[in-house]
Amino acid sequence: MAKPSKKQKLVVRNAKASDVEALQALSQKIYPNMPPYSVDVLRGQINNFPEGQFVAVYENKIIGYCASIRVTETKAFSKHTWRQITGNGYGSTHIADGEYLYGMEVFVDPDYRGLKIGERLYDARKNLCKRYRLKGIVFGGRLPLLKNRLKTAGSVENYIEYVKNKKMRDPVLSFQFREGFECLGVLENYMESDKDSLGYASHMIWRNPHLRPETKVSSQHTKDNIRVATVQYQQRKINSFDDFEQIVTYCVDVVSDYKSDFVLFPELFTLQLLSIENEQIAPEIAIEKLTAYTPQIKEMFTRLALKYNVNIIAGSHPTKITNGTIQNISFVCLRDGSVHEQPKIQPTPSERYWWNIQGGDKLSVIDTDCGPIGVLICYDCEFPELSRHLIDQGANILFIPFCTDERQAYLRVRYSAQARAVENQCYVVMSGNVGNLPRVYNMDIQYGQSCILTPCDFYFDRDGIAADTTPNVEMVAFADLRLEHLYRARNSGTVMNVKDRRHDLYSVIWHKKS
Repeated sequence: MAKPSKKQKLVVRNAKASDVEALQALSQKIYPNMPPYSVDVLRGQINNFPEGQFVAVYENKIIGYCASIRVTETKAFSKHTWRQITGNGYGSTHIADGEYLYGMEVFVDPDYRGLKIGERLYDARKNLCKRYRLKGIVFGGRLPLLKNRLKTAGSVENYIEYVKNKKMRDPVLSFQFREGFECLGVLENYMESDKDSLGYASHMIWRNPHLRPETKVSSQHTKDNIRVATVQYQQRKINSFDDFEQIVTYCVDVVSDYKSDFVLFPELFTLQLLSIENEQIAPEIAIEKLTAYTPQIKEMFTRLALKYNVNIIAGSHPTKITNGTIQNISFVCLRDGSVHEQPKIQPTPSERYWWNIQGGDKLSVIDTDCGPIGVLICYDCEFPELSRHLIDQGANILFIPFCTDERQAYLRVRYSAQARAVENQCYVVMSGNVGNLPRVYNMDIQYGQSCILTPCDFYFDRDGIAADTTPNVEMVAFADLRLEHLYRARNSGTVMNVKDRRHDLYSVIWHKKS
């Protein structure tokens, strides 16, 4: 899209990740009697198909939103519910080479009537359809006056016909007819929360008048190869924070020499700092002391990410948060200088008992220059709904820093990580500790075998392993990952786990604490 002039007061542009909070507030204003979109759902829509999401901005304020995905012709014309076809609103059902654009949502701030915002958003969607030479646009349209007029009309079909012939007026359906859409029929139980429409929707279509069937354009524009590195970190006694920084810098320098886009460090590898004083102290006191290093650790990894031009997933570190509790947090330091945090959602029984570590309540994708990623810290990957929540938001690579003391514990994490790669058709990177810290309680022995995992299909490496390490030996492993292979597997693989999900039966709904 053309870059807007600074003098323009009203602009329609593609939605950005920074828009999601404003969009959530606007959706709550538009639908006061329906559950508002969560930030994670909106972020998923943008990540899964960035070109399909538009915002209308008036004097730097977002006043309208339009969300779309691409779907196959079969899906476009079959009976469906909103949850089924949109992946519960996340847009995770987007098909990169789908023949039809599917309209998930359009809403406009009622305080800005008269600016033809809805018309502008529909035009943006039509232009997208023309640009990719798709067959048309399909969606399920709301019928907001149906509840009050169904008795008069006699049936939903009659109501739609009356509106079409201008014998009745419906603010949504009448507008869509004016925009050149046709009605294919009625979708029952389309959206149960839409009480005004009694759950019904009109099955609408706009056919692309400029279609050239022989030409098809893919919407996926990604970096050809994403090089990831995993550091299998040797725990050893050190004498100062400078010693720790020298070891970490060496690792980052190495992966930078190999032109890596990402490097992953293990969970809780910063507990090595407790070996500086080398005192046997109670675990809860040790963790409390360790939290004092948080500012130094964040500053160090931020500086290294910028200096060595690599995105760093800095394992995890016990961190005291604003309410005084301690969480196990992964700092993700990107090479643009930004820093993100992902707390561990599921502390292990040992973490809770010995270290008083509490679980976080936020699990969101992190936008990077190589696309959205997700972080699951060790035990988190043993809960399938957590990875599914990240995949719904658009993540293609999951990073799993882990810390295990013996082989059985390690295999629980390893097998779970491989399962996550298969069921979500995504890449998974694991990084663990090796070596010993004799005088550090609950961190004295390590067992680890870091790896980079793939789905199991013809597009990927044998056994679903892109790279592996020797158990219990300090080393670095690399792999080049191609997102194109994920898209092919999801859309035309031997099995298509992401595409074949039964959204009519099950979904992941995130209940964030207030």
